[in-house]
Amino acid sequence: MHSVTPHLVCDGAADAITFYTKAFNAVESARMPGPGGKIMHAQIKIGDSHIMLVDEFPDMGCFGPKHLKGSPVTLHLYVEDVDAVYQQAVQAGASAKMPPADMFWGDRYGVLVDPFGHNWSIATHQRDLTPEQMQEEMQKTMPECGKP
Repeated sequence: MHSVTPHLVCDGAADAITFYTKAFNAVESARMPGPGGKIMHAQIKIGDSHIMLVDEFPDMGCFGPKHLKGSPVTLHLYVEDVDAVYQQAVQAGASAKMPPADMFWGDRYGVLVDPFGHNWSIATHQRDLTPEQMQEEMQKTMPECGKP
C-alpha cells in the first residue's frame, strides 16, 4: 500500500468495479458484502496503486459524487498511452470532458468523468522541463495566465 489510498464512495460499487476493470484494467483484490447486497468494502488495483470502494449508505451519511452533484476531487492516472486508455475508458462508459492533448508541463493529458461521478485525469509523460521552461510554455499556450 502507498501512504495515501483513495477510498471512493459509489452508487453501485459492484458496477464501479466492473467499470474500472474495463476502463483501466483494474484487478479486484478484495470484496466484503454488506447488508442488502451492498459492498461494505472492496479494493482494486490499477497499475501499482490500490483504490478502496464502498457503496453509498445514506443512513450513515455516506454519499457518492452523483448524490452530491459532483466532486471537487480528481484522481490522476499515469499510463503508457493516454490516448488508448482514454478511448478505452470512454468505450467502457466514461464521459469525455477534455480529450488528450499535449500540455505545457510535458505531459499528454486528458480528463473524463466515470459513470459514478468521479473525475479522472489521465496522462502520459512525454518530456522533462524545468520550472522556467514550463512557465515559458504556459505563457505561449495560455497568455492570459500570469497576467494580473
